Amino acid sequence: MARMHARRKGRSGSTHYHARKEHPSWSALKPREVESRIIELAKSGKSSSEIGLILRDQYAVPNVKLATGKKITKILDENKLSSEYPEDLKNLISRALSIREHMMIHKKDTGNKRNLQLVESKIRRLAHYYIENNKLPTDWKYSPKQAKLMFE
Repeated sequence: MARMHARRKGRSGSTHYHARKEHPSWSALKPREVESRIIELAKSGKSSSEIGLILRDQYAVPNVKLATGKKITKILDENKLSSEYPEDLKNLISRALSIREHMMIHKKDTGNKRNLQLVESKIRRLAHYYIENNKLPTDWKYSPKQAKLMFE
């Protein structure tokens, strides 16, 4: 399959690992303890990806879905701790805002001008997906001015 922003094909020679089917016995936490840790970390202001990394590195939970039967975002939704906007969309918007700040200082940086176009294109595609799946309002549109107000 071709790359998204380059007209060439990838050459990945990686092999798939054998995915686990059940929660490993050596893991330290039980399913209820995993959920309570997730809630505790979310209340302290961590994002879902940060929660996953902390659980993996500090609590020896390799896969939350295997441990609890639910994904981290599902657990956060059930406990009304999820954010208004999806995390991947927030990350893309913050990247676009930082590129825009860079472009205000370095006006002739055409490489970053192109990067800004690519990031904003990804934001629009992702927003379209979230609007179709009712995670964003139907009238939501990306604009840099509103994004700067919302995410700062």
